[in-house]
Amino acid sequence: MKTIRIPEPGKVEIIESETPIRKKGEALLKLLYGGICGSDLGTYRGTFAYASYPRIPGHEFSAQIVEIDENDRGLKPGMVVTCNPYFNCGHCYPCQRGLVNCCETNETMGAQRDGAFSEYITMPIERIYEGKGLTPKQLALIEPFCISYHGASRANIKKGDKVLVVGAGTIGVLAAIAAKAKGGEVYMCDVAEEKLNYAYNTFGLAGKILNDNPDTFMDKVNEITGDHHGFDVCIEAVGLPSTFQNCIDAVVVGGNVVLIGVGNRNLDFFFTIIQKKELNIFGSRNALKKDFLELIDLVDSGEVDLEKIVMNPTSDDPTKRSEYSMEEAAEAFEEFSKYGGSKLKVVIHFADPE
Repeated sequence: MKTIRIPEPGKVEIIESETPIRKKGEALLKLLYGGICGSDLGTYRGTFAYASYPRIPGHEFSAQIVEIDENDRGLKPGMVVTCNPYFNCGHCYPCQRGLVNCCETNETMGAQRDGAFSEYITMPIERIYEGKGLTPKQLALIEPFCISYHGASRANIKKGDKVLVVGAGTIGVLAAIAAKAKGGEVYMCDVAEEKLNYAYNTFGLAGKILNDNPDTFMDKVNEITGDHHGFDVCIEAVGLPSTFQNCIDAVVVGGNVVLIGVGNRNLDFFFTIIQKKELNIFGSRNALKKDFLELIDLVDSGEVDLEKIVMNPTSDDPTKRSEYSMEEAAEAFEEFSKYGGSKLKVVIHFADPE
């Protein structure tokens, strides 16, 4: 079979590899769609903290079941599915407490272990979730939606809460969609005007802030929130010190801040503001099984048009294009790396279901 591999930073190759043989308790899957995550892009760029080489990328995907034993989940050959890619040990203290998303030895596909970007893969049956008729492309977008949904759930959003999502990348836009589904009045902030406008216009957000001037950021916040003096909830979806500071500044007294973005830089800030404003600050990592199941149902209800995260799938313009074939994997990574400011989610089409 064919496999996409990153042998070193800046290089993507398609290699021949052995088709995997499933073990007891596993299913053999044929890959249909895969999304390029920020961590995959970081591995390609050589900036991802957990990257090692060579690495097969990919943990956002849909697949069709080729072989599977009888099971109590109703999974059968021919079904189109998605999967949970966060492998946990099951015995560390977080796992014992049900925080399997925070396993001390977590291995996410495409990061700490090889990922899904091959024509065929095997997966433990308990990690496979029925797609309930969703399209292969929709199912490949469920995992990043789970990351955002898990973070929005941590924020305890109440109906009518003013919510600011800082970051108009895939995770930020999906966090905005999740916050809106939970009843929030959602605003989005970013420096990339094209993606910001796309999210605002496409997903019916309440407003937007172009974060092009740090000196006027709070003026824009105050203009929106008025006597409220800040947002009830701020969700950070970038992973930079400056964007975390934006959230601390913009949140109301007694408000909630959720950090989804992953960064590797320090922030030196006046931490007493947390005490002064009596803030609630939450981290959000990975996602849980319930997030996958709830979101498959949410998308199935028609409330969210998830495929619109892929902005320009058929465009011939490399600065806009968002969908590629498996054979075009090198182009997909190169163009996403160069023109990420005008793209949300980039997907790779591996095959159609039979």
